[in-house]
Amino acid sequence: MADSTLSSDIGHPEEQLPEIEEVLPKYLQIAGYLRDQIVRGDLPPGGEVPSVRELAAEWHVARPTASKALDALRQQGLVESRRGSGTYVRAPQAAPRARERFERAAALGTMYSDSESVRFPFVGIIDAPAHVAAALGLASGSAVIQRQRVIDGNSGPVELSTSWFTASLAEAAPRLMVAERLHGGTVRYLADVLGIRSAYARDQVCARDASAEERQALGLREHAPALVYWLTAYDSDDRPLQFDEAVYPPEHWAFRQEYPIIF
Repeated sequence: MADSTLSSDIGHPEEQLPEIEEVLPKYLQIAGYLRDQIVRGDLPPGGEVPSVRELAAEWHVARPTASKALDALRQQGLVESRRGSGTYVRAPQAAPRARERFERAAALGTMYSDSESVRFPFVGIIDAPAHVAAALGLASGSAVIQRQRVIDGNSGPVELSTSWFTASLAEAAPRLMVAERLHGGTVRYLADVLGIRSAYARDQVCARDASAEERQALGLREHAPALVYWLTAYDSDDRPLQFDEAVYPPEHWAFRQEYPIIF
């Protein structure tokens, strides 16, 4: 009754609403949680994964369900079993997504795992490239703050990450101009200094040849492909706060997701 009243009050014909998505099976929810820990580096290469017994107790599920979760991780190539010992994280071929880094920052105060180190090839003010100016809603060639970071893992560089901000933030958020890690990340820092209560992000991804600068930073061969991830963070008034470009070397999975397929 309430729905039909609302529809007539609005003055639009009733529309077919999308169905509520089915919840993933429990074993895939457990596998997804562990996978995110592995990709973020919270479960490092060689680290032992909780046993079937431990997972069953922690998640309040039957042991066969916990066993299927570990089987799913094995099929994805993320873990390996050692007879008589346990299940261990394999050498990673996965790079954390921006969303995974934001979630880690919210939970632990840092976007990076203990197995990662960060260096800053450049931090300063430059003229904005055309795609950066467009993302930040600026005129082409406007001055912007650039923060460039190389993230190294146990096996070498895993990501070249560059963030851009309007140059006017140099005074309001001076730590953006310092080549050092910010507790909780740059979005959290901006939210604190600017008094922003909420934000959201929009991202897109493509594959292309790595540039000469990207090849040098990531130790890639000439004409090497790269996965490029663009992310724009906005405040609640839809004003862009920062634009990020993350470049990943080849053979590093940046996205893994499970979802139900309904027939």
